Amino acid sequence: MPDDPPFTTAPRLTGVLIRVENGDVVAADATGLTLRLPDQVLADLRLRLGGPGDAPTPDPAAILGDIDAWNLRADGAWWHFTARLAPGGTARGYRRAIAGGDILADAPGPLYALLRLGGARAAGFNDGPAAFAQHVLAPGDDIGAVGLEGTGAVSATAALQQIPHRSRDALIADTLLGWRHEAMRGLPLFMVRAETDGSADIAALGQGLAWANFRAALDSLVAAAAALGKCPRVLAVSLDYGLEDQTSTAAGFAEGMRALMRQIIRDLGARGLTRPVFLIPAEAGTHWLTDHPAIRALADLARGEDALHVTLPAPGYMFAQTRHGRPTAGARARMAAMDAHAIVSLSQHEPWFCPLLLLAESEGATIRVTARAMGDLVIEDAFGTGPACGFHLTGTATPCRVTGASLAPDDPQALLLTCDAAPEAAAGQPAPLLHYAHGAAPGPGPGGHPANRGALRDTWAAPCAGGPLHRWALPAVLPVHRGGPPAPQADAVPNRKEARKRARRQERQDLGL
Repeated sequence: MPDDPPFTTAPRLTGVLIRVENGDVVAADATGLTLRLPDQVLADLRLRLGGPGDAPTPDPAAILGDIDAWNLRADGAWWHFTARLAPGGTARGYRRAIAGGDILADAPGPLYALLRLGGARAAGFNDGPAAFAQHVLAPGDDIGAVGLEGTGAVSATAALQQIPHRSRDALIADTLLGWRHEAMRGLPLFMVRAETDGSADIAALGQGLAWANFRAALDSLVAAAAALGKCPRVLAVSLDYGLEDQTSTAAGFAEGMRALMRQIIRDLGARGLTRPVFLIPAEAGTHWLTDHPAIRALADLARGEDALHVTLPAPGYMFAQTRHGRPTAGARARMAAMDAHAIVSLSQHEPWFCPLLLLAESEGATIRVTARAMGDLVIEDAFGTGPACGFHLTGTATPCRVTGASLAPDDPQALLLTCDAAPEAAAGQPAPLLHYAHGAAPGPGPGGHPANRGALRDTWAAPCAGGPLHRWALPAVLPVHRGGPPAPQADAVPNRKEARKRARRQERQDLGL
């Protein structure tokens, strides 16, 4: 049997092996295979191989697609170009990674982050992309502005991508960018991410999957900023957790919040990040839930701590809810606007706080309530509270109703409540309790607002879609102390300083300080 030949002569292959709509990709002839590469790949090869400078100018359409873009140039790992991406918009600078991905704004300043950590009620969003789509971004993990809601772990990434929906943090970023755009100021980049899970109490929130994913978001911020050649900065962290807590007392909830903030500050410091503004949404309940430790903890949390840089931007009764106790789309946008106002003030080292009721003193059938506010108090029944303006009494020996409210003539930060009888403590009770926007009868309020509502605010106002915004007073529960000063007459000499001292002394006693 003859030996096998060392090689076999096969028929020569000619023709097209792979063809697509715009031409041949792989062909064959007598000399071998012919491969056609797209312009984007050729440009990438020239960049990586450091070829001669006479390479042809890249075609924006071949690299970026059919968009109104020009002045395309490569710099490191990025394509930089000028484009007009919105109908009626102006030309602006953009960038896109040479490796691919979404188009980002070529923006000045740091890479800012607006982050949120909380429970299930914090995971909502409004439909549609951000108004500043190339400026408001999420980590490039194809998850979006709202994380995995406790269903899985997230890994850090240096990529950023546009968002298909607007979380509350994305709405905050849009609001801040809108103000800067109107003022003709620079428009920076924002990274947004909300991480939530089903933690049963505030202590568990700082140990669960949402917390681990929150730290991954911090790592993504640092990595993305390095890739962009920018400084990372966490502008604000919202601790959006309250009614989900099933076990904490009011005091335990407040201390748990402070412990969580201190833990976040430590984790930021470990990554070279500075202390952010902390925002705590001021819960006011739902249509059916009107009392909860998270609501009772508001007075404690509202006192704040300078070292923690924390504020409660707005009480929840300002905003309409769905039948499931979640904010409506319009309410979420208004919440974001209040958050943005608070962030701007605190970032400029200016105060921001809603009116807080400190002290209630009775004399006969009149109760004097002293508050702390950034301006004079205003009574406005915008939420259908009626003559009582959101106040009612519990723990009285006999039924006692608040029948009216008026501003104190001697102090613009105090008010006088009239009752149908003198409030006397029930047997075994140290004092009657005065409730404001708390403990109301269940049921939806006008316009979808929660059952707990109030009618007290300060003089601050700002325009917003859906009507002007105001700083409304936070929900409160105060013991009514007997023997306060008599109700002043209209011509009484003001003594505001003494009233403030008395209110703060009593507040510290009530809180056990």
